[in-house]
Amino acid sequence: MSHEGRYLVRAIRADEWPAMKELRLAALLDPVAHLAFLETYEQALARPDSFWRGRAERSAEDADAGRQIIAQGPDGEWVGTVTVLIEEAGTTDWAGFPVDRRQGHVVGVFMRPEHRGCGLTELLFDEALGWAWRQGVERVRLIVHEDNGRARALYRRLGFEPSGVTVPLAGDSGDAELEYVLERP
Repeated sequence: MSHEGRYLVRAIRADEWPAMKELRLAALLDPVAHLAFLETYEQALARPDSFWRGRAERSAEDADAGRQIIAQGPDGEWVGTVTVLIEEAGTTDWAGFPVDRRQGHVVGVFMRPEHRGCGLTELLFDEALGWAWRQGVERVRLIVHEDNGRARALYRRLGFEPSGVTVPLAGDSGDAELEYVLERP
């Protein structure tokens, strides 16, 4: 899908793991990364190439359990991303909560600052959600830090609503993340 002929929105290919790694590292340098991601730049940088290869394989265009969608600029640079993972009923999620239905879980949302505000994130979500619905999920959810107002506003604009589920963060900070959900249309 193109955006005014300037961007290409598409699923990644497994062999594109170096570009995926570079975009993730850029995301982890964002000023609100500590609110948006569960790892630090230093942790991600220390991961071996085999980690990035495996991540790309699990979310590439031909993967069944997840899909990473990217926005690619006219110069080939990856400027934004969103990933949807499929969670199966009867399993537990990353926080240890039971999964009671087949659902998509949005993770890794990032747009380079100079490309924000032009509607590109919405196109990424359109593509990612379309893929999730075609996989037969009943709903799509995401977890967002309670202090990440920019992200919470975006998710509300996209139709996600707070579910009332709160995920406490590790440590003594008292911080929590909130689950937002979008039911199947």
